[in-house]
Amino acid sequence: MNWSALEALLSGVNKYSTVFGRVWLSMVFVFRVMVFVVAAQRVWGDESKDFVCNTAQPGCNNVCYDHIFPISHIRLWALQLIFVTCPSLMVVGHVKYREKKDMQYTASHKGAHLYANPGKKRGGLWWTYLLSLIFKAGFDAGFLYILYHVYEGYDMPRLSKCSLEPCPNTVDCYISRPTEKKIFTLFMVVSSAICILMCICEMIYLVCKRFQKLLRRKREEERRVVDPTNTASIQNLNNIKAEEGEILQSELIFRV
Repeated sequence: MNWSALEALLSGVNKYSTVFGRVWLSMVFVFRVMVFVVAAQRVWGDESKDFVCNTAQPGCNNVCYDHIFPISHIRLWALQLIFVTCPSLMVVGHVKYREKKDMQYTASHKGAHLYANPGKKRGGLWWTYLLSLIFKAGFDAGFLYILYHVYEGYDMPRLSKCSLEPCPNTVDCYISRPTEKKIFTLFMVVSSAICILMCICEMIYLVCKRFQKLLRRKREEERRVVDPTNTASIQNLNNIKAEEGEILQSELIFRV
């Protein structure tokens, strides 16, 4: 797979991300994709060839290998990276949709713009961004659970017992470089956990920022009730109402 093309595509998400989102993207491509491409694939390149069981029974090695490694770590991590990075395309697609609607609006309204900034997280785009964070954290957590459930932990045993047919009895099976593979497995697990933490922090940041705006709007309304002649408060309230109108308009367009 051409990971550089995916990186170039997702780099545009940085323009619409918060600080946590930029850290998440750096973690994905520096500590996960690069490690996966440069080192992890070479470490697991010999897992089938160098898997040895102390028997000469035909077919025993293949059956035991399939039992001990039901899913290849490399293929599972590749699938995980694809699923984790795809939700960011939702944000890119929504921004492109806004830009297209803004161009159509500008063409039909003599230069007026529908959005002051199509990439600003307001209205429907805010919900799309929050939903993408939920998907990214959910996919990462789901794949960590699959890895833990399939291999009964994140350990890489030096010796495994196998007694499946057509093995004549319980045989001992050995994998190559178990310590090195265990280190890479733990590294990928920890980096995935950090990415989940970044997504959770970004969700908390977005929600808190939204509540902060709601509280500020409520205080401005209370000030207007207490002092209706306060022009500064009235101006601030008008600005807030204009912002609300833009959010409502963008949400209606997004639903359409």
